[in-house]
Amino acid sequence: MKRLSGFFQFIIGFFLGVILLGGGAAAIGFVFFSRFNTPPPKPIFAEEKEEPSVENQPASSQPEKSAASTGKTETKSTSSPQAKEQEKLPAGSYKARVTWSTGLSLRSSPSREAERIGGVDYNTELIVLEKSHDGEWEKVRLANGTQEGWVKAGNVEKLSD
Repeated sequence: MKRLSGFFQFIIGFFLGVILLGGGAAAIGFVFFSRFNTPPPKPIFAEEKEEPSVENQPASSQPEKSAASTGKTETKSTSSPQAKEQEKLPAGSYKARVTWSTGLSLRSSPSREAERIGGVDYNTELIVLEKSHDGEWEKVRLANGTQEGWVKAGNVEKLSD
């Protein structure tokens, strides 16, 4: 009877060990592969770095600046007539979203040697205005209408209207 009891203990222990080992491997695999499922961190381009805030300086040393002297204009609500005009797309253009995981560089002309004038983050909405003659580059405008430039073709996907 002791032999039979020892045999059952061995079998139960063996299966329990296999179950624990399989469960642990599944848990580690779940954690490992779930990290691949999250989008990459948002890249920060040199053009997007904010200048030091003036609020941290003492009040006596802060020069008063008007909107005209700083070159900045106030933005109005999206219900303005200007916002409605921006929603109308030029002929042959379409809205798209950046699919390249590290973002794209905006270039001044359709060439790798062209000056880099800005950047577009991953998953950012933009408007494709035209394609270069060779089809390798696309001229785009950021969705907020602030900047235009050229990006390498194939790194954006067309959005359905």
